[in-house]
Amino acid sequence: MIVAFSISPTSADETGSVTEAVAAAVRVVRESGLPNETNAMFTNIEGEWDEVMAVVKRAVDVVAAVSPRVGPVLKADIRPGYEGQLSAKVERIESALRP
Repeated sequence: MIVAFSISPTSADETGSVTEAVAAAVRVVRESGLPNETNAMFTNIEGEWDEVMAVVKRAVDVVAAVSPRVGPVLKADIRPGYEGQLSAKVERIESALRP
């Protein structure tokens, strides 16, 4: 499965930034060893249900450690028997776009 998720802390630092809290969540994902990528809106992670959801929970927990309220948003693509789709899905689209 692939899960695209974002985590929004409700409290920011003194400058109004949430960068450090979000970076802590992304660090959890990257240290998980699962295939992942981060873009401007979401972090995508690929793996089996239990391992992916455990990483998402840990990421929420690190943000909750610095914010009294946390708003996670998740979207999942569950397709048993398929791996490597984090890049394969994009490659299929790029191939279709070539003249």
